[in-house]
Amino acid sequence: NRIVNDMFIRMHEDGLIYRGNRIVNWDPLMQTTVSDDEVEYEDRVDPFYYLQYGPFVIATSRPETKFGDKYVVMHPDDDRYKDYEHGQQFECEWVNGTITATVIKDEAIDMELGSGVMTITPWHDAADFEIAERHNLDREPVIDFDGNMLAIAGEFEGLPIAEARTKIIEKLDAKGLVVKVDENYQHSVARSYRGGLIEPQIKEQWWIDVNKQVVDWPSSAKATAGAKGTTKMSLKEVMQDVVRSKDIEIIPERFEKIYFNWIDNLHDWCISRQIWFGHRVPAWYKDEQTAISVEQPDGDGWKQDPDTLDTWFSSALWTWSTLIDAKEVLETDKSLDELISSSEDIKKFHPTSVLETGYDILFFWVARMILMTTYATGEIPFEKVYLHGMVTDRDGKKMSKSKPETNIDPLDMIEQYGTDALRLSMIVGQTPGNNSRLYKEKIAGYRNFVNKLWNISRFILTSVDTDVKVTKPHPQTLADRWILARFEEVRKDVTRHIEGSNLSLAIESLYSFTWNELADWYLEIAKLQLKDDAQRESTSELLLYLLRDLLTLWHPFTPFVTEHIYSLLPEGLRDTEMMIVREWPAESTSVSSKDIQSFERVQQMITRIRTVRADHSVPPKDKVSVSVSDDALITENSALIEHLARVNLSQSLDNTTLTVHEAGFDIALDIPENEASAERAEKEKANLEKYIAAQEKKLANDKFVSGAPAEVVEAEREKLTEAQA
Repeated sequence: NRIVNDMFIRMHEDGLIYRGNRIVNWDPLMQTTVSDDEVEYEDRVDPFYYLQYGPFVIATSRPETKFGDKYVVMHPDDDRYKDYEHGQQFECEWVNGTITATVIKDEAIDMELGSGVMTITPWHDAADFEIAERHNLDREPVIDFDGNMLAIAGEFEGLPIAEARTKIIEKLDAKGLVVKVDENYQHSVARSYRGGLIEPQIKEQWWIDVNKQVVDWPSSAKATAGAKGTTKMSLKEVMQDVVRSKDIEIIPERFEKIYFNWIDNLHDWCISRQIWFGHRVPAWYKDEQTAISVEQPDGDGWKQDPDTLDTWFSSALWTWSTLIDAKEVLETDKSLDELISSSEDIKKFHPTSVLETGYDILFFWVARMILMTTYATGEIPFEKVYLHGMVTDRDGKKMSKSKPETNIDPLDMIEQYGTDALRLSMIVGQTPGNNSRLYKEKIAGYRNFVNKLWNISRFILTSVDTDVKVTKPHPQTLADRWILARFEEVRKDVTRHIEGSNLSLAIESLYSFTWNELADWYLEIAKLQLKDDAQRESTSELLLYLLRDLLTLWHPFTPFVTEHIYSLLPEGLRDTEMMIVREWPAESTSVSSKDIQSFERVQQMITRIRTVRADHSVPPKDKVSVSVSDDALITENSALIEHLARVNLSQSLDNTTLTVHEAGFDIALDIPENEASAERAEKEKANLEKYIAAQEKKLANDKFVSGAPAEVVEAEREKLTEAQA
């Protein structure tokens, strides 16, 4: 609270905070001003009224504001109105009698819209207010802060807007001033995202001047603490510069365009609110005097400003105010500059490396932190902004507190499925700036994976010699070299994806390796190798090495289970007390593409044999005799082929029932006949005969053969030949 007050006072002394009457977004329901960013637009269909205003036809959807309209505005280059001069006056009949109107020429008018002429209500429209400011025009309120008509409306005084609108049109129509009505006018209506419809009002408020050049800033250079700039910039210009120069990187990059569109059109920031909760404005009033102070000034009769500060004013100080020692703030009289410059934590930890937040508060919070932090500290607040999307339900509907049916309570999910499963389900499929869906089945699925990771670890720790010293693995077999090479490829992929903020891709790479290659393939091979005395020590060493470094890669995404498993590793394998402070795994081995390709050939052959076994309903316990074309690769890996494919390898077979070709190998199999496989074969044969008959009929059709493209006909012939074979 003290830092917020000190910041307000410092900005006021620098002329950046001022009090003035400007147009604001007023919410009659909540009875407070609302920032531009908190205004939402609702598409509606309303009547659009064309009204006779002296010699002109004007159009409006809000006739209730027209009591204050005494200026008619047109573009200075509009030839239709070249006979009218700026400042020219004329009398015309209007809602409550005859008025004197004044012609105003202004380039803000869209000549293509309607008649190219409009009246303005400066008190109740932001664009009209700007025109009035430029030409020093009178302005007068028509609607009060409760949303009711004021005395200027005459007989309509006190009526709510909607009721007044109908009666005003009835009166204008009776006077013959309603030219026509478009009942299907589609437009957007402003409303507060937490309250009701917005009614623009001119109100005396506290503002931050974003255009006053008071900040020394090193243009287009990395901003460091205490950097002395050579350019005087405004807050707005600094906000543009730090992103344009890439001092701050926004991820995904497409949001930079949205950011600049907002900053380039930034107006002074209204920072006062008429709500009772929040940091109270440190301003005091007595008669015509104003004092800016945290404490009440000396003397009687002083009253503090009842307004509070926009919540984003205080939130915008977050990256550095949280690093100032509380004792220093509460127990010393150091100035804000002294508190910042003497903070060891600010020197050590500021700027923040990465800010992760939702894209919906890019303007509310992110841009405000850039504005306030660069001004207060001379530093950027963070180096990288990672914007996540909204979390939606299964049907893509945004989760909302007001719609409980769309919600998933994270505490319930943690209780049911564990924190790591929830984390994974929140990241997988999530790309920066895009929405993602979350539902129970997805979380349950990742609970199953966390269990898989636990079971992999348990198998390794209960199967290997845990007293081996793991420095660097010493692979002995092709499978050892393959799994190490694949792990190194995955390590590089995960590192690259994390550095590129593609967290989902990092997890997908890890997930595939862990489940498919480590669990499904290498652990099955390791079971065989651990039984071999000559290979047991090296296999144990390799498995422990893989487990420790794989857990390290998983740790950012599943910190709880990996931290626990790490605590169970042999003491000699744990090089830090906790995994969270381990160094990221360095390169473990040079990747041999030859080893990877060779093992993948063996995998393909084993997979094909497994498929043939399944197709012929061979029970898992039964071994099949197989002969494979002579190859050194087969000889080297014969034991694991027999183990994983459930086959007996032989040089030649007396009885060959099936020959297949896979990965460059000719594989002859002796498949025992059984009732299930015979039935399957008969069914497949019948289907093929049916297909062949259809293909022959198609190719006997001269109309098809002569009319279809040659490559299509040839493809159909190849299908027929394959089916016949």
